[in-house]
Amino acid sequence: MYIAIEGCAHGELDKIYDTIKLIEQKKSIKVEMLICCGDFESIRNRNDLECMAVPAKYRHMQTFWQYYCGKKTAPVLTIFIGGNHEATNYLQELPYGGWVAPNIYYLGYAGVIQYKGLRIGGMSGIFKQHDYAKGHFEKSPYSESTKRSAYHVRQLEVFRLCQIKNPIDVMLSHDWPNGIVNHGDCDTLLRRKKHFAEDVHSNRLGSTPAWKVLHQLRPKYWFSGHLHVKFSAVVHHPASSKEQKNQNTTTKFLALDKCLPRRDFLQVIDVEADVDG
Repeated sequence: MYIAIEGCAHGELDKIYDTIKLIEQKKSIKVEMLICCGDFESIRNRNDLECMAVPAKYRHMQTFWQYYCGKKTAPVLTIFIGGNHEATNYLQELPYGGWVAPNIYYLGYAGVIQYKGLRIGGMSGIFKQHDYAKGHFEKSPYSESTKRSAYHVRQLEVFRLCQIKNPIDVMLSHDWPNGIVNHGDCDTLLRRKKHFAEDVHSNRLGSTPAWKVLHQLRPKYWFSGHLHVKFSAVVHHPASSKEQKNQNTTTKFLALDKCLPRRDFLQVIDVEADVDG
């Protein structure tokens, strides 16, 4: 099954779908699903723009509203998680996930779905320690503070994900799992993103809850966005006991850039799915 992975969408659905169509034509393949790793920006109207935590100069309607109102239909099943630039008011209506437009599905704060035997999980938002143990207390009208705290990962969602027993094929997070840089080409990453150095050397780059979930669930693939750079890694897990359902020993990690020209923002991969699952 061919699936397309997008880093940060930033509302550029038309450009993303056009890129998928071009890849399909060049490679003579059919992409069945698009997975977006946050900053999806499901903006329906001007009110949604006011609920997004970005400076005013970055508030643009983009193209999602056309899919929401029915002017256009997503040409491929689209699955996404939330990032740190979202329509907070809209996504808060769907804490457990749901359809935000025809053929476009949000995974909620944390969730798992199955499509043709492929099990896909996701955790929305980014990690901030000061909000981690809190509940979701934010409500409209939002202050500048609650616009941001609304997309911070909560301990409850991480706990829920860690209860999953059946194997996960694909896992999504917006920010990278903390420590993932130690399992890839960190030197090349730091040459491209020199300002990462301090956080990398102090082990502060990325999300510690995501790292916990990665080791607990041991998915075959883990995809992220947020840091606007392509980076790959491979995490090896110890062998499981025969009683455990999840016998996977390797997680392949890939982070991608945001949707801009000449950037590594999208990649198509061929994944195996358990059609009898």
